[in-house]
Amino acid sequence: MKICEIYPAIQGESTHSGLVCTIVRLSGCNLRCTYCDTTYAFEEGYEMSEADIINEISLIGINLVEITGGEPLLQKEVLRLIERLINDGYTVLVETNGSMDIREIDRRAIIIMDIKTPGSGMADKMNFSNLYYLRKEDEVKFVLTDRADYEWSKEIVAKYKLIDKCNVLFSPAYGILHPQALAKWLIEDKLAVRLNIQLHKYIYGEGVRGV
Repeated sequence: MKICEIYPAIQGESTHSGLVCTIVRLSGCNLRCTYCDTTYAFEEGYEMSEADIINEISLIGINLVEITGGEPLLQKEVLRLIERLINDGYTVLVETNGSMDIREIDRRAIIIMDIKTPGSGMADKMNFSNLYYLRKEDEVKFVLTDRADYEWSKEIVAKYKLIDKCNVLFSPAYGILHPQALAKWLIEDKLAVRLNIQLHKYIYGEGVRGV
């Protein structure tokens, strides 16, 4: 597999935010979101065998592992890596951009799936059939750039009955939409979703890698 980076961190997003976590970032992405903060993962990276990846994760010594990108599902070898890690006793989060079929992911993994809003410029790339395969443990994340994104996301949540199906997170795009604005809208609408900020950026600042 082509790996961009592997490192220990504080999980910055999802319902696991704040927990120590090993990040395994795979190289390559099929989308180009307007607010992307990991553009370096488009090309950067080096080839690693499955055994070497697992060994590096073992040396870090953290039970929670997130497989992310880029878009990790572009590399089909990742499916066996996820299975191996779970068999070895790790809790595995798989962050995917919502454009790729999730059905082959080991059902014991926790899927964190982005739904790209119009503000991302990639809304037309979404595979909405994925939403029918989510479970209670899984998560759907909407990154919002403005009020139009918020209203669009509310419609998607209602259309697919996501609140009853899985964890739903609304995230303000860092430096674009202020968290206070999103919090205000959620409170006004009494919307039963989780406000999700990128905790690592508030701890370390924007543009810092390996955190």
